[in-house]
Amino acid sequence: MKKYVIYTAILFGGFFLGWLIFGKNIPRDTDHNHDAVSEKGQIWTCSMHPQIRMKESGDCPICGMDLIPLKNSQSDNPMSIKMSPTAMQLANVQTAIISKGNAVKELQVNGKIQPDERYESTQTSHISGRIEQLKINYTGEQVYKGQVLAYIYSPELITAQKEVFEAQKIMRLQPKLFIAAKEKLKNWKLSDNTINGIIETGKIIENFPVRADISGIVTDKLVNQGDYINRGEPLYKISNLNKLWILFDLYESDLSWVKKGDRVTYSLNAVSGKTFEGNIAFIDPVVNPKTRTSKARIEVNNTNEKLKPEMLVNGTIKSSISANGNTIVVPKTAVMWTGKKSIVYKKLESSDGVSFMLTKVTLGPSLGDSYIIQSGITEGDEIAINGTFSIDAAAQLAGKPSMMNPEGGKSSVGHNHGGASMQMDNQKSSVVSISSEANNSLKNLFDSYMKIKNNLVQDDFESSQESLLEFEIQLKQISMSLFKGENHNIWMKHSVTLKKLIIQYKTSIDVKEARDNFIHISEQMIMIGKSLKPKLDKIYVQYCPMADRNNGARWLSKSKNIMNPYFGEAMLKCGEVKEEF
Repeated sequence: MKKYVIYTAILFGGFFLGWLIFGKNIPRDTDHNHDAVSEKGQIWTCSMHPQIRMKESGDCPICGMDLIPLKNSQSDNPMSIKMSPTAMQLANVQTAIISKGNAVKELQVNGKIQPDERYESTQTSHISGRIEQLKINYTGEQVYKGQVLAYIYSPELITAQKEVFEAQKIMRLQPKLFIAAKEKLKNWKLSDNTINGIIETGKIIENFPVRADISGIVTDKLVNQGDYINRGEPLYKISNLNKLWILFDLYESDLSWVKKGDRVTYSLNAVSGKTFEGNIAFIDPVVNPKTRTSKARIEVNNTNEKLKPEMLVNGTIKSSISANGNTIVVPKTAVMWTGKKSIVYKKLESSDGVSFMLTKVTLGPSLGDSYIIQSGITEGDEIAINGTFSIDAAAQLAGKPSMMNPEGGKSSVGHNHGGASMQMDNQKSSVVSISSEANNSLKNLFDSYMKIKNNLVQDDFESSQESLLEFEIQLKQISMSLFKGENHNIWMKHSVTLKKLIIQYKTSIDVKEARDNFIHISEQMIMIGKSLKPKLDKIYVQYCPMADRNNGARWLSKSKNIMNPYFGEAMLKCGEVKEEF
């Protein structure tokens, strides 16, 4: 027993001695577990919804994507909006590096073929009387100079012939009377041979011919057989179609860029796969008060008769604004503007990734699909040229400087529950059907959209602006509280974008700019219809490949029949039905 006690004492003595020698140098796990320390204070966010702030990893409560660690880099501008590569790809954000070059304004113009007015003639009758016979009975018929067009019975000419016969009898006594009687016949454009023939035969001609003054095509028949006409009254309209005009419509905003002699490249629907060129020979000095356009004319030869009046023509006019290669030009898709305020989003890169910074710019002239930039960015800057609305929406949600809030500050769009330390449950918001009240509100919005579309179909710019105001009122009356779950976020995104697009539409100065802005409104309405799925009457998504300067554009219609709002009367039926909902 004593032996066990000794062993036990030796064991405890060994433990005590080991603690004295090594105990203070034993490493503690917690002293070196830096990961544990950093994880404790880590904030997690969503690459698509940067306003989300959570203390634990998981799924985004809005879109369901995996949350990522929120990194704070001292090198980043605190007012910029960070976007991950995934977010940029989903938002279709594209960037380009700015370079200087020549500024060339490219105008897309539409027009029609018309007869050359210098080769048009109205064939009149030089005899008053009743039309006994018409030799030309329909429009489109070819006539030649000197050809008989009609025979006219004229009591006045019969009387004049009788006077000649009576004067002939006393010609030796009163020769001047005979000469005067003959001259009277010449007033009806009777030739000397015809008059001499009447005198020689001694027979009165009852039906006199009316002959064509020029060769050409009868474009309008104005009388019928049996009609009684007065001297100088028109019978036909005749045009020589060997010479034609192409008349292009120039909007007021484009007149300053086009001049006589400019080269025009054009194509015709009737001659597919082939382009033509010509020079502007004349620009109408008067603007049409209804269409607010002026005509630019190209003169063409049509000896092969392939071109027909009223054919539609699409043309491109390129006007060089600066040829010194020292102009900054950016695509229109890169610029967001309301009135005098214009911005782009400049791309910034750091060790932490990519971010975008709102940058104010001063716009120069519009070049069709692009703008000249007078100040704000320089050569070598990289800017977003696509997806700018998505970047701006993310900036607004995060309280960063945006188009609607240039100074930045606290987000005002409904997700900021507790600021940077916002706490949310790790569960996805569910997408549910919208309420009947929300459905009725959306129905009113779609109805007001259709009014804008119908006014553009009718080329009525002023009425489209009035319909836009109704559309804006309907949009403002739709409360965010009507939408729940994911529908709340969907409506928030599209309503914010629609408000910006309405502001842009209001700055339109003519129907052409209105149609350009209507393209973006239509895209938002299509996305609202597909994502929120309101219960409406059947609506058709229609598409015209020639709209938006041959880039193609969609719109919504309650009718399956194509009524194109981007061309109106010029190409009313251009388009097709793509889908319906």
